[in-house]
Amino acid sequence: MPRRIVLLLLLVWGFAAPSWGQEWARKMFQATSHEFGTVARNMKAEYRFYFKNLYEEDIHIASATTSCGCTTVTVETPVVKSLQTGSILAHFNTDRYLGQRGATLTVVIDKPYPATVLLNVKGYIRSDVVFEPQAVEFSGVDQGTPAERTITIRRIGNPQWQILDVKTNNPYLAAEVVRTDRTWEQTVAQIRVKLNDKTPAGYVRDHITLVTNDPSTPQVPVPVEGRVDPAVMVSPTELFLGVVHPGQKVTKQLVVRGKKPFRVLSVSSDADHFEFPQPSADEPRPLHVIPITFIATDQPGKVVERIRITTDLNDAASELATIAYVK
Repeated sequence: MPRRIVLLLLLVWGFAAPSWGQEWARKMFQATSHEFGTVARNMKAEYRFYFKNLYEEDIHIASATTSCGCTTVTVETPVVKSLQTGSILAHFNTDRYLGQRGATLTVVIDKPYPATVLLNVKGYIRSDVVFEPQAVEFSGVDQGTPAERTITIRRIGNPQWQILDVKTNNPYLAAEVVRTDRTWEQTVAQIRVKLNDKTPAGYVRDHITLVTNDPSTPQVPVPVEGRVDPAVMVSPTELFLGVVHPGQKVTKQLVVRGKKPFRVLSVSSDADHFEFPQPSADEPRPLHVIPITFIATDQPGKVVERIRITTDLNDAASELATIAYVK
């Protein structure tokens, strides 16, 4: 057998060997543990373990399991292509468990090589503070439109409990106590949270902080989540062009959607190895399919460029990343 083939077989065997083959998978994760801290009962407590595929081959997550019923684990992106990002969601079951809790999440990868990554979460779930609903949710808010939501906080067993202040470090959020009711066994407070019209498009994942007169827990975090929809959305937001040879052309489709009919005014890039269609004079429509053609460079290696799409919806524009490997 030729020597080069023997070396190749040894290399593949060594990569799959469990003695050192796990590190390639672990290094993809930004973090492998998370501390929820002290959280209220029925509070939405979630954490996403993000990982980035650093390799040319697709990553496939075969399964993810948890060691404790206090935490539910979900594989949000079973298949992650080269240089794209995936996530594993850990949901702390604050509606069913109390006290100090923790779990080990076992993530099993079967492609391109077998590997196992262990993730850890822990936290303390209070029984005397209850949220209704579990979090402040701003779902499907149109960009440029203000929105407000209300959440109820119950402090059981302390009728003298007070919220002294409501703080946030997010310039797009504001919150205030709008009502407080007391009985001999509990304090019930309603908090109004506002999202202003300057909030940029994208996901909102933040929190407000309740400053209380309770010396044991002077601050109570309240999660704020949601999504602000842009006037124009492009799918996918990262376009993987594949592995190509120098001079080879490859064409991929982009889907551009709007909340109302629009025209595409221009498609451009600072790089000169793309071909774009000319703007169309057709009637405005809410969906456009745009072919993007990439001409591979003469230099091998990874190519990452950005494409800008401009429309007539108040000059709304979107950008996306394109990724290719030239061999």
